[in-house]
Amino acid sequence: MNADYKKMAGRLMVALDYPDAEQASELVRKLEGIPCYLKVGMQLFYTAGPDFVKSLKDKGYSVFLDVKMHDIPNTVKGGSHSVTRLGVDMFNVHAAGGVSMMQAAKDGAETAVAETPGLVMPTIIAVTQLTSTSQAVMNNEIGIDGSIEASVVHYAKLAKAAGLHGVVASSLEVEAISSACGPDFKTVTPGIRPSGAGMGDQTRVLTPGQAILRGSHYLVVGRPITASKDPRTAAEQIIEEMIRA
Repeated sequence: MNADYKKMAGRLMVALDYPDAEQASELVRKLEGIPCYLKVGMQLFYTAGPDFVKSLKDKGYSVFLDVKMHDIPNTVKGGSHSVTRLGVDMFNVHAAGGVSMMQAAKDGAETAVAETPGLVMPTIIAVTQLTSTSQAVMNNEIGIDGSIEASVVHYAKLAKAAGLHGVVASSLEVEAISSACGPDFKTVTPGIRPSGAGMGDQTRVLTPGQAILRGSHYLVVGRPITASKDPRTAAEQIIEEMIRA
């Protein structure tokens, strides 16, 4: 395994979007040896729980716990404390919760790290606008005026002011986020679809190569890998496209 492959594999987040641990574990088995990030979302976490996250950590994987906390600051602080103690490498909150809520998430994680020798501070990121959200939905249903990019950059600035490490956004907005918040402010980008793949319920999408060229730090890929007849080959092809870019 060469250095370029290992580096890019570490920037690929495979979404374990399964209804139970058995199916998720089967995919993990097929991907064995690929040093990618694994993303555990709400569906899997709600059914498989903390023990499944611990099992992934025991196998040596980096884990992004994608539960999108959004509540009053004290509740988010407690949730942040709990997931940090699990040893997750990354988790997220909704930027729409405001600066105080995001600061509470950071405080909860810092408290957990201070209490637990050897525990490492996780990367905490904020969700801006979901990649399934179109301009019309944001304006007419959510009730936010202006462009999606302006909304995303606004949320990114709030997340940075709160002391978080980055945001979740479409790769389409990465350049604007980097300009507003600096190149080291992390961007985690769902809505990645290899050439020829269906868009599904996503509306703001790019290919893996396009996302890397725009500066995305991490690429979240679900169905193009999980729904493939050969998930391992699908993941390796995405990594190779990232390397070429």
